[in-house]
Amino acid sequence: MKLDDFDFDLPEGLIATRPARPRTAAKLLLAEGETIRDLHVADLVDLFRPGDRLVLNNTKVIPARLAGTRARVTGQGTSVARIEVTLLEPAPQGEWMALAKPLRKLAEGEEIRFSEALSARVVAIAEGQMRLAFNLTGPDFDAALAEAGAMPLPPYIAALRAPDEEDKTDYQTVFARHSGAVAAPTASLHFTRELLEALAAKGVDFTEVTLHVGAGTFLPVKVEDVTTHKMH
Repeated sequence: MKLDDFDFDLPEGLIATRPARPRTAAKLLLAEGETIRDLHVADLVDLFRPGDRLVLNNTKVIPARLAGTRARVTGQGTSVARIEVTLLEPAPQGEWMALAKPLRKLAEGEEIRFSEALSARVVAIAEGQMRLAFNLTGPDFDAALAEAGAMPLPPYIAALRAPDEEDKTDYQTVFARHSGAVAAPTASLHFTRELLEALAAKGVDFTEVTLHVGAGTFLPVKVEDVTTHKMH
């Protein structure tokens, strides 16, 4: 399979940059054998039967995208570069693995400042990623990240608009409880508490799992032969 086998035209006007209101108004495609029907998420109440089980991913998205600056003293003075960082996952000793853009403007040992309260030192750079040691840990880090960070929107949305405060609600499921994801389990975004209550009243059982979604969902396929693509 070649990468261009998957090419298709997606008009910019058909890319939703905000969720449907209410969430359950989002479209739902139901496939039963060769029969395909266009429905809405609200119709799930009619599709589930008593005794069915719905598995919910209760991961919670952190504001993993940070904009900062790196200052470097050179023979010509101080060179300042703007750096965009996307946190990937925690590393040992309270450090974090992260992506940076542009990574080429960073060197090990340099500091990136994100706000008055939050900064990080580049511990290591390898294979297109870096390891960061932040100046804060625990609840202090969480509070500073909540203040300085933005929700990591998918690239096809981020290309059309900047993140804002609404995303901290819109890009989070109503059953999110355990922080750690750097991307949302997007199918779950269409659920509301009212829909969950209606499903429970119908006799649907629920099981929760915690599966943090990683930044691999954002990474493009860069190889022409897709069978050689390395998954994150």
